[in-house]
Amino acid sequence: MLGQKLLPGSRLGEQELATLFGVSRTLVREALSRLAARGMVTVSARRGWFLVEPGTDDIRSAFDARRIIETGLLREVTPDRPANAQAIHSLKVHIAREKAALQGDDASMRSFLLGDFHVCLCASLGYGLLVDTLRDLTARTTLVASRNQSAADAGRSCGQHEGIVNALAEGDGVLAARLMAEHLSEVHTSLDAVGPADPLAHLRQALAPVGPARLPHSASPAAESSAENPFPSRT
Repeated sequence: MLGQKLLPGSRLGEQELATLFGVSRTLVREALSRLAARGMVTVSARRGWFLVEPGTDDIRSAFDARRIIETGLLREVTPDRPANAQAIHSLKVHIAREKAALQGDDASMRSFLLGDFHVCLCASLGYGLLVDTLRDLTARTTLVASRNQSAADAGRSCGQHEGIVNALAEGDGVLAARLMAEHLSEVHTSLDAVGPADPLAHLRQALAPVGPARLPHSASPAAESSAENPFPSRT
């Protein structure tokens, strides 16, 4: 989900997934049930399984939780208790991967790495018990946040990540926490410009009325009349 290969609200067919991964539907159903328990998917008795589409309140709550967790763990870094060299190295390697992805055309990989930075940060600083929680929260927010993310927005996020890591390398957890709060606030605010996904978009386009401008140039007046009124009255 961090890679944005599935849009919010996407249907997850049990049989399709079983065929794709070469496993039984029972195993697929068990995996989907686990994801449902983590808030990643929802299920309807009649309609099946769907990737969660967080509402405004859900997104706000997820960002609030992320802000508390991420700024809290960053504030633990001080000149007297600096992040270890291995943690800083891991984070800088991750930043390098983000930059490489920004130079390519794989938006899914770019999106994944930008979201996974926060999980990597948590793990690198030694908060293993929070990793799964933060991964789920990040997935829920990234699912919507990067749906319409431009390359320029992605580059800005990468730069903000680098600023956070540089502050950590200097042992300035307070600055790192402030930069993280600003980063999360900016991403959250950007969601206001992202409209909800339209599950009927494909049908709307396919069934849009055909105007004269969309008819072939060779169309005769009779054909144009037929196009405008596909169901003529019978006399």
